[in-house]
Amino acid sequence: MAAMSITTEFLRRPITTGAVAASSRRLALAMTEGIGLERARLVVELGPGTGVFTDAILARLAPDARIVAVELNPVLAARLAATRRDTRLTVVQGSAAELAATVGEPVDAVVSGLPWTVMPRERRAHILDAVTEVLAPGGRFTTFAYLHAAWTPPARHFTTELAHRFARLERSRTVWPNLPPAFVHRATKKP
Repeated sequence: MAAMSITTEFLRRPITTGAVAASSRRLALAMTEGIGLERARLVVELGPGTGVFTDAILARLAPDARIVAVELNPVLAARLAATRRDTRLTVVQGSAAELAATVGEPVDAVVSGLPWTVMPRERRAHILDAVTEVLAPGGRFTTFAYLHAAWTPPARHFTTELAHRFARLERSRTVWPNLPPAFVHRATKKP
């Protein structure tokens, strides 16, 4: 999908479309490295949008692995399903809060492009509950945050939530070639 389309969707649905521009390939690489995708059997992507992270996940997955991409925005979900012809990918138009019902089995990794800091706290907590419920022991969760907003109360609260929910939380180096610059949170569920 062209950059103009994600901008259009942001203008139509700014709360459910978290980015004005598509994430960079460099951010996609940072989101998918070091989380064991090469050994994963089942991966979930939350908020795939234009598919930048989807493509990076598919590049790392084994031929017999699967990815379930859950997108709330019906326009973005339909475009992603229409433009990706990989049998390992299933696109679901729905809510990340219903993750357990969507996948129905333990997940090795969850890669998220959701706009965490603009969500109401209760919704964010409900989705994080769903993520931790589906992750297998030792499973990995990764998401990103924009550098310029890292000091804000919602961003700090989100980081605290991650630290309380997961056994281990790491922060990547800043990905400068992204608009705006971002960093990646990588979390590991207790074994």
